[in-house]
Amino acid sequence: MPERSVIERLDEAVDAILSGRAAPVVDAEVALLAAVAVDLRDLPDPAFKLQLGRRFFVPVKPGLQTITPYFVVDGVAKFITFLEQAFGAKELARYPRPDGSIMHAAVQLGDSNIEMGDATQQYQALRMAMHLYVDDVDAVFERATRAGATTLMGVTDQFYGDREASIQDPFGNHWYIATHIATKGKPEGFRTVTPFLHPHGTDRLIDFLKRAFDARELDRTPAKDGTIMHATMRIGDSVIEMGEAHGQWQPMPANIHLYVPDADAVYQQAIAAGATSISPVVDKPYGERSGGVTDPFGNQWFMATPK
Repeated sequence: MPERSVIERLDEAVDAILSGRAAPVVDAEVALLAAVAVDLRDLPDPAFKLQLGRRFFVPVKPGLQTITPYFVVDGVAKFITFLEQAFGAKELARYPRPDGSIMHAAVQLGDSNIEMGDATQQYQALRMAMHLYVDDVDAVFERATRAGATTLMGVTDQFYGDREASIQDPFGNHWYIATHIATKGKPEGFRTVTPFLHPHGTDRLIDFLKRAFDARELDRTPAKDGTIMHATMRIGDSVIEMGEAHGQWQPMPANIHLYVPDADAVYQQAIAAGATSISPVVDKPYGERSGGVTDPFGNQWFMATPK
């Protein structure tokens, strides 16, 4: 018999606790979480088990994280070539359509994966903004411009401890390339790639993410005009950044593949928080149960639970 996952073993323990039965024997990997469940079993929350699961576990496919950016471009093959030449990306998968366009592809950048697909009538090409942490921002900036990127901001030492530059790739996406000076890489808690949003009303987006996806606010830096200059939120094992739209940094709604313990529950929670449906949650032939919503700021979230 195959070994059961941590999630399955925790579910059994929590079910026993909630029903008043003696908890089954659990190993050290589950014991701490089961103890938390004992302390909280009398809370009058019908979604207790779901919330406990969200707090500690996010089941994802191997190699993926809770938040995975999904690019929709005209010309995925050329986009992959740019990512390889500019950032040293490694192609992981490519699934063509009969007409030669690419239905789905994935590449790895450092410790992060990003996904992409060629634009269709249903899903039009869009531009997104990404924060990219690298070991040598100067070298990567030079490679990116040689690969066809245009400069938005040259390499600069910033007051918040990053040496960074901003470029626009040939597909219109913004990349904020940075090296955290203290660590000569990325700050603690960050991945190589982090989506960066520029909404009008950052405070309202923060509130939506908390209500829709149980996001946790990590930091908030106010601007002199009372807007939010920069904020960082954590969802599952990943972070997402945002700052109020201004100047050349205008809204660039993103596509996000969001892996969660229960796609159905998160879909309903997002709708209740003010999102509109793209597609209801259904079982997909590629091994996920997933659906999608558009938030009030135009970002599209495709929540999925591996089956």
